[in-house]
Amino acid sequence: MPGIDECLLEAMTLPGARGAAIVDWTSGLSLGSVGESPNGDHEATAAETAEVARAAAEYQAFAPADAQWDEPDGKGIPVEDLMLTTRTGFHLIRFVETTFDSSVFLHLWLDRDTGNLALARIRLRDLADRLVLV
Repeated sequence: MPGIDECLLEAMTLPGARGAAIVDWTSGLSLGSVGESPNGDHEATAAETAEVARAAAEYQAFAPADAQWDEPDGKGIPVEDLMLTTRTGFHLIRFVETTFDSSVFLHLWLDRDTGNLALARIRLRDLADRLVLV
């Protein structure tokens, strides 16, 4: 089971991977990052992607009122991942279910020409399931 560093390094083996991070979406702080950052600043990118993740996790358009994600069964938020497409790349945000507050996500930035969004989504899901946060 990979920790933060191993998880990020494995994410960077995906075709077209330019950068990856693990971010706490409640605080906007990066728990770890590797590779490039879209704006040249990993901390600013973490804060900006945390805003997007927070909106998806909290707004009823993405998490309807009848979706009970704060139940004691520990299923986490109803949003699994987010995919954003820019002119030059893809951004994939995968929420990580944890034993504590489930406020962590993986962010992967892919080159649009060489990245494989479908493969990245499958592999990020696997990484999120195996990630160990201590």
